[in-house]
Amino acid sequence: MTVRVASYLSALVAVACLGTPAMAQGDDLAAGRAEYRISCEGCHGASGKGDGEVAPLLTVKPADLTQLAKKNDGKYPFLKVFQTIDGRVVVKGHGVAPMPIWGNRYKDEAVEGAIEPYNSYSAEPIIRARILELTYYIQSLQE
Repeated sequence: MTVRVASYLSALVAVACLGTPAMAQGDDLAAGRAEYRISCEGCHGASGKGDGEVAPLLTVKPADLTQLAKKNDGKYPFLKVFQTIDGRVVVKGHGVAPMPIWGNRYKDEAVEGAIEPYNSYSAEPIIRARILELTYYIQSLQE
């Protein structure tokens, strides 16, 4: 294992160990719930039904995130959700740029709060971990 790979893995483990008090008490969804509250709730609503405070102001109604599995033959489209959050899948309601409301938030915060100097490449494990937590949380909203 190279030094670079080892340092990336160390950073990922460090982030995982920084859990919230709720996570220490066994709430596996605490990190994802927090990400959702910050990044998604304004449009998609607390319950994920697309009824957030900002929703009436948008020209395209936000998706009902509780119905993603139902609309996909009962299977939660994990990869598609992950890629939508990541920005590789363009969402009509988000305009041309993926997630313009908070698209660079993960990268900026990873670099800003880094223990050692990160460039956008080395911040990748932290970014991926946060997106994974959010993707799992949205999976928990399925009806």
